[in-house]
Amino acid sequence: MMIKRLDATFGKLEGESLELHDGLNVISAPNESGKSTWCAFVRAMLYGVDSSERQKAGFLPDKMRFAPWSGSAMQGSMQLESGGRDITITRTTKTASAPMREFSAVYTGTSVSVEGLNGNNAGEMLTGVSRDVFRRSAFVEQGKVAVTHSAELEKRISAIVSSGDEDCSFTEADGRLRQWQRKRRFNRHGRLPELEDELSHKKQLLAELSDAAQNRENMAAELERAKQECERIEAEVIESRKVVRKEALSSLQGVRNEVNAATERHDKAAERRDSCRAALCACAIGERKPEEAKAEVKTDLENSMKLKERSERKSSPVLAIILMILCGALVAAGFLLPDLMIHAFVAAAVALAAGIALFIRASRRKTENYEAAKQRRKLLAKYKAESEDDIAASIDEYLELYKNYAEAQRAEKESAEALAVVRRRQEQAESKTLTQLDFTGGDNQAAQLSRRLTEARAKCSRISAQMAEHSGRLAAMGDPLVLGSEISRMEAEYAEISAEYDAIALAIDTMRKADEDIQSRFSPALGKLAAEYMQFVTDGKYDGVMLDRDFSATVHEAGGNVPRNAEYLSAGTLDLMYLAVRLAVCSLALPESANCPLIIDDALVNFDADRRRQAMALLEKIAQERQVILFACN
Repeated sequence: MMIKRLDATFGKLEGESLELHDGLNVISAPNESGKSTWCAFVRAMLYGVDSSERQKAGFLPDKMRFAPWSGSAMQGSMQLESGGRDITITRTTKTASAPMREFSAVYTGTSVSVEGLNGNNAGEMLTGVSRDVFRRSAFVEQGKVAVTHSAELEKRISAIVSSGDEDCSFTEADGRLRQWQRKRRFNRHGRLPELEDELSHKKQLLAELSDAAQNRENMAAELERAKQECERIEAEVIESRKVVRKEALSSLQGVRNEVNAATERHDKAAERRDSCRAALCACAIGERKPEEAKAEVKTDLENSMKLKERSERKSSPVLAIILMILCGALVAAGFLLPDLMIHAFVAAAVALAAGIALFIRASRRKTENYEAAKQRRKLLAKYKAESEDDIAASIDEYLELYKNYAEAQRAEKESAEALAVVRRRQEQAESKTLTQLDFTGGDNQAAQLSRRLTEARAKCSRISAQMAEHSGRLAAMGDPLVLGSEISRMEAEYAEISAEYDAIALAIDTMRKADEDIQSRFSPALGKLAAEYMQFVTDGKYDGVMLDRDFSATVHEAGGNVPRNAEYLSAGTLDLMYLAVRLAVCSLALPESANCPLIIDDALVNFDADRRRQAMALLEKIAQERQVILFACN
């Protein structure tokens, strides 16, 4: 492969072009002129721009770092020769999130697409290596001359010095085997520790299941014994309660008979008292104390006598009528005897006034007599009497009725007290009977048996609850048969994975030994070629380069006894050593069929004039076999 022309709108490059030729191309330009940008553009045209990279501290992804300064879309084209045919590849940007994602590859001067070449595989098909190998071999970035480890680069170099199979890498295989091994056991992680924990848990659970089942059987037997004890005590309690009830009811019946007799006597006394009281209330005087009744009757009798006398007083108007007649005669005489008229009229007026006064007095007395008679009738009606003698007789009747009521009331009180005494005796008897019938807190045999029965039933309930709890635990623990089957399956899995673990450990050890053998051929082959390059540039001062798998290098000075580590070398010698290693890697890792160009960005900046001249001579020699593009500032 040979690059002929580059056209770029990339970073600071805005529509710029670069013509190249076969052999060694030296592009000398000052700093900040775009040399590193051209290098990155070549890589982007071959392998595309990784849009998945993200910005982080100390790192700016290419999609941001090389975004055109003008704001234009990132794009470009590359004219190259590959397999004897001129090809033009073009990359453009359709969306800002996917720069240079649009790809085309045609044979130069035509519109015929190159079959099988696309944006994803263009770099690997043209150079013969992946992006990773390209960056660690043929693409020497500024300040990154040292070769870093890569599994893909390791595959290619190992293939050259061993089997020729580029799909095998000790690092990848060792990492994959150790990953498999860690999946099975890594300290207390992995499937084996998980199985150990699960087996321990399952076995413990199975043992607990066995213990719980045995405990449940023991509790079932204990529950059966407790139930039999309950039945026996229940029979004793029933018989004992019958005896106690019979004795209690017998003793209580006598007291109840006395209460019934006393109640009957009291009812009769109360009935007689109520009858006497009703008779007393029905009499004229009514229910009151004898002293009050006597005083009231006496007063009413005296008032009745007085009213009788007042009602019987005479009030005749005869005298008033006579005086009226006399008045009329005097008036007539006055008219007949004019001389005596005045005297006659005066006498008539006196007679008239006297007559009127007598008439008024007679009328008032008549009214008073009527009122007195009315009040007397009212008093007589009060005692339902017709005369004052009947009133006097009513007090005697009252006293007799009151005496009968007092005697009946006293008899009722005495019978009530007797009934109360008998009822207290009944309450005492009933209380005693209740005590006898208290089959829980009493001291009799029936109560004692009842308490024993309660305790026995509580024991049954407690055992039943414990059995239910054990049954729940057993159900939660699972089926012993299922657990046993799981344990057997897990033990088989454990044995299988343990065998796999041992096999992987053996494979790691075997592969390590094989790798040591390959390494004994890998390092010398690469180191020998790097030493030849370094010896050429240093005019024989350094004649040996030793490398390990991660490309860490030491050099041997001609005539010296001890190799020098990279830390003891000057910056120029260190860059030279790694450039030699790079060139050796290119010779060994890059396929001859693709003849990938070597792109170097300011890798000689730390060389002195002599070594720079020798390095240029070496590059001219290498450029006879592959295109070399060197960007330099001097």
